[in-house]
Amino acid sequence: MAKYRDDLPQRRGGIFLTDGGMETTLIFHEGIELPHFAAFVLLDSAEGRQQLKQYYASYLAVAREHGVGFVLDSPTWRANPDWGAKLGYDASALKAINVRSIEFLEELRAGWERPGASCVISGAIGPRGDGYKAGNMEADEAEEYHQAQIAAFVEGGADMVTAYTLTGINEAIGIARAARAQRIPAAISFTVETNGRLVKGETLREAIETVDRETEGSPEYFLINCAHPTHFEDALKAGEAWTARIHGVRANASTKSHAELDESVTLDSGDPSDLGRRYLNLRDAFPKMRILGGCCGTDHRHAKAICDACVPPRALSA
Repeated sequence: MAKYRDDLPQRRGGIFLTDGGMETTLIFHEGIELPHFAAFVLLDSAEGRQQLKQYYASYLAVAREHGVGFVLDSPTWRANPDWGAKLGYDASALKAINVRSIEFLEELRAGWERPGASCVISGAIGPRGDGYKAGNMEADEAEEYHQAQIAAFVEGGADMVTAYTLTGINEAIGIARAARAQRIPAAISFTVETNGRLVKGETLREAIETVDRETEGSPEYFLINCAHPTHFEDALKAGEAWTARIHGVRANASTKSHAELDESVTLDSGDPSDLGRRYLNLRDAFPKMRILGGCCGTDHRHAKAICDACVPPRALSA
C-alpha cells in the first residue's frame, strides 16, 4: 500500500539520497550479466533479489550515516514493452514484474525507515528507446505507451513514479499525463549532451517550461541525470524561475560524452570527491536541489562523497 502518495515528504524540504549507477555497478563491479542493460530480470530469482538487496543496502547505509531520507527507485528502467519483448517478457509478465518490484522495495523500506528519515518508493520509468538517442514519439503515443507500467506501479503501491534519462520533450509530456490520469505523483528527469542541451538541441529551460505548459504543471519536480555536472552547470541560471522546478541531480561519474561512454569497454568512475564538491556548488546556487544521487559509473562511494560534501554526518539510532 502506498504510504506517501498523497503527501510526499520531499515536498517539505530536507535532503533525500537515491542510489547511483545500478546497471554499471552490477555489471562492472559485481560481474553480473544484465541482458540489454536490464536489471529488472534479477527479480526473477532468489540470487538476483539478494544481489539487488546488497546493492541497495550500500546506499541505505550511507543515508543512515548522514541522517537523510531516501528515494528508493525500482530496478525497472528497462521494464517497458519494447525492451521487455527483447527479453522474452509479454505484457502480462511485464505487469507482474513491475508490481513485484514495488513489493520488493517495500520490504527494504520496512527494514530501514526510521522517524525523521522517510523512505519514498518510486517506480522507475525509462525511455522507450535508447537513453542516449533521440526519441520520435508524439505525446499522445507516449501517454498510451507508458500507461501500463505506471498502472502496475499504482497497483503495487508505489508512492510516485520517476522517468529517467529522457531525451525527448514529447515523451516526457506523455509520461506526465499518464501519471496524472492515474493519480500518482510523477517526476521527470532529462539527460543532456556535453553542451547542456537535449540531444535534438532543445535547452533545459525549453524542455521544462514546455512540459509544464502542456501538462498544467503536473510533474512534482524535474531532475537532471546521466550527464556530468560540467555538462550542465553553465546551462543553469540562478534566479530564473524555471530552475526552481529542478529538485534533483543524478549525475554520471565520468565527464565523457554519451557517445564516448557508449563505446567504452571499461568503467570510468571519475573522481568521487570532485563530484561531491560540484554537488555542493549546485546546492549552494540552487537550494531546491535536494534529491541527490548518481547515474552511470557512480556507486556507494560517490553517494558518500556527495553526502560528506552536502550533509554533516549524523548516524541514526539502530
